[in-house]
Parts: sequence; C-alpha cells; structure tokens
Amino acid sequence: MSDIEHLASLIAGASAGVAFTGAGMSTESGLSDFRSPGGLWSRHQPVYYDEFLGSREARVRYWQMRRELHQELAASKPNAGHYALARFEELGNLVGVVTQNIDGLHQEAGSRSVVELHGTSRVVACIRCGKEWPPEEVDAMLEAGDDAPDCDECGAPLKSKTISFGQPMPYDEMARATELSVGSDVYLAIGSSLVVEPAASMPRLAKQNGATLVIINNTDTPLDGMADLIVNDPIGATLRAVWEIVDPETARQCPA
Repeated sequence: MSDIEHLASLIAGASAGVAFTGAGMSTESGLSDFRSPGGLWSRHQPVYYDEFLGSREARVRYWQMRRELHQELAASKPNAGHYALARFEELGNLVGVVTQNIDGLHQEAGSRSVVELHGTSRVVACIRCGKEWPPEEVDAMLEAGDDAPDCDECGAPLKSKTISFGQPMPYDEMARATELSVGSDVYLAIGSSLVVEPAASMPRLAKQNGATLVIINNTDTPLDGMADLIVNDPIGATLRAVWEIVDPETARQCPA
C-alpha cells in the first residue's frame, strides 16, 4: 500500500479526524512563510504587543508590515489542499481544522469548523471598544496618509485581529483546539514545523490520547518519531490524490 492509499484509508475510516495546519498549507496559495528567507519577518522587524500599545512609532511599523500582508492576502486563493479538507469535513471524516494561519483560506474553501489559534487578518478591530473594519477600509486610511489609524468611536488604536508576539493566546480558541485534539481519532499535522508553542503541543496531545498521527510536511519535524505516517510530498497534490480516492466525483470538480 502506498502512502497515499494508506492516508486515504485513514481519512475514510475517521469519524473524529482533525487537521492541524501551519504556514506550509498556504504557501501553495502564494503566501510566503513569515519565517522563511524572503518572508515578511526578513523584511520587517516584528512588533511586540507591548510595543504596539506603548508607541505610535511601533504602530506605524506594524501597519507598514500589515499593509504589505493585506496585499498578499488579497491576491491569494485556496489551493487543492484547502478544498480537500473542506470536503472531508462534509463527508463527516473531519470534525474540525485547527490552524496557525491567519489568512482565512480554510473558510473560503468551505471549511466550517475552523479554530484560528493566531487570529485572523481578515478583520481589523479597535483594541478598546472592539469596533471592527474590513482590512480594505483600513488600507484606504493608510493610503490616504493615516499611518497608524485610530478608532473613530473611542480613539484607541486599531489592530488586526491577530495574535502578536507577547500577546496572550486566545483562551476560547485554545480550549476548543485542546478539546478537538483530545477527542480525535486521526490527526493530520499539515505544513507545520511543529516548533511554535503552545500550538505545536496539539498534535502531541492527540497522539497521547490515542489518535493516529499523520505528518504531511516538506521537512522533518520534532514529532516525526511519534508519527504513524509521514508524507514529505507537496501538500496540495497529496491531499488532492487522497480526495480522488476517497470521493473521486467531487475531486474532479475542485476549482484549484
């Protein structure tokens, strides 16, 4: 049995499968990995949360970086891997996606149960009153010369609804991710280096509670030694091939 056939049999037999996705899930959609050479953090110094709160200069730097990210996001579309995971959820094999990504591509592809551990770049909000804006409106403010926009209701700074360095992880999302991981029967760790904590502890937690652990990634990870199956092939092609085995009729209709 090939790795693809093995993976297809695991997914087809799952009733509480969970996909855990990292940056590699979206690089095939044209989004750069922040940490990779040429990525966003090689061009911009990350702004820590306490810096953002305490310094307008830091907020200006933050929005210079975010504006570049929003432009990249606007040009991206879900790839075959995103659509495959959404279809596996429709079939009842996956019960959720836990993602480290902030791009919203899982939802755009049709996934309904998505836990965004690091927030989303698709919404900007006031850090005090919570009023929200679409990124496009904030980009227009930046284009008009407002290099660190504030809320028009209460005057507090605006910020993407993402988790910055030094900002506490969201309690509800971490609790839901833990619940999904503990209850999973097949756990797919996809496109993640599995080194960023506490998110990377989720696949380990799943394995410790009886799940079959599958790692799909183009490089080695610290959890390879406990994995039941490792696939080091491109993510989109791998998940499309699995989809073609599990549900060939809909796989032929994949828009990516």
